[in-house]
Amino acid sequence: MLAIGTLSRRTGTKVQTIRYYEEIGLMNEAERTSGGQRRYVEKDLHRLAFIRHSRQLGFSLDSIRELLDLSDNPSQPCAEADSIARRQLRQVEQRIKRLQALKKELKRMVADCEGDSVVECKVLEVLRDHSECLTEHDEIGI
Repeated sequence: MLAIGTLSRRTGTKVQTIRYYEEIGLMNEAERTSGGQRRYVEKDLHRLAFIRHSRQLGFSLDSIRELLDLSDNPSQPCAEADSIARRQLRQVEQRIKRLQALKKELKRMVADCEGDSVVECKVLEVLRDHSECLTEHDEIGI
């Protein structure tokens, strides 16, 4: 049996986060000692590692819940897991596209700023007036 601190150290997950995952049902409710301390088994460690890795890859909690449901029912076809991963990939690609547009705009703002007085500051000018932007970064996926 593993204490919550051990589970935390072995997965790199904060204790508060483990409690939260338990509260929202991503983690099974831990067994308790007579003193009320949580105790976990190896299966819980693997589940938490799965959740943590999924979060590192940017999956939402809802998507992780779907993936865990699939993982808990291994006789199901893999197509749904593939679909969830493809959806995540599309979201990442949209964020990358938006970040590239933001990078381009910020580089231009910095390059055009001559560093004289604030009155003539290109950075502040562009931030005040969106029409000064060369990219439509506000319309690219979130």
